[in-house]
Amino acid sequence: MNAFTVETGKVAGMDRSNVDTDQIIPKQFLKRIERTGFGKYLFFDWRYNEDGVTPNPSFELNAPENEGATILVANENFGCGSSREHAPWALLDYGFRAIVAPSFADIFKQNCLKNGILPIALPVEDVEYLLKESKAADYNCTIDLHQQTISDEAGFKRTFDINSHWKYMLVNGFDEIGYTLSFASDIDQYENNTVRY
Repeated sequence: MNAFTVETGKVAGMDRSNVDTDQIIPKQFLKRIERTGFGKYLFFDWRYNEDGVTPNPSFELNAPENEGATILVANENFGCGSSREHAPWALLDYGFRAIVAPSFADIFKQNCLKNGILPIALPVEDVEYLLKESKAADYNCTIDLHQQTISDEAGFKRTFDINSHWKYMLVNGFDEIGYTLSFASDIDQYENNTVRY
């Protein structure tokens, strides 16, 4: 998993509430066994017209100013619905490293953290500011996980909370298996000193 320390990137705004995981990655694309390749199906029913091929020009992520965005800003209760881990896989594969919203569904938030995406909860007024500014083609923000801040060049700067364990995991690029393997020498020492019958 790629470490998350500082991310400076384009911000894409999605002024929608209660975006559920069935919209983030529709059920027909859950047959893959790899964690990669889901990005092209992200928000499939919103991104494409009924033919499933031509882009829907009214969908936010299809706007030219949002191309290449790495930070997604949305409204409250992002990631509600079923608990599918494929949702953060699709967001990450598409290119998003962080999501900012007033609130997140709990399981979705945990799945993001486990897969290297930083979910940042900010007050509604701060999210509204970011959504407004994201309409500009060149709007970027910097997220500093060490300092727990998100800022822009216009003077906007806010701190955010994150559990210390998950901060450690993201900064070091650990998933749960990687974290366990960081104790490999201790595990080996224990195994070597254990009496076997």
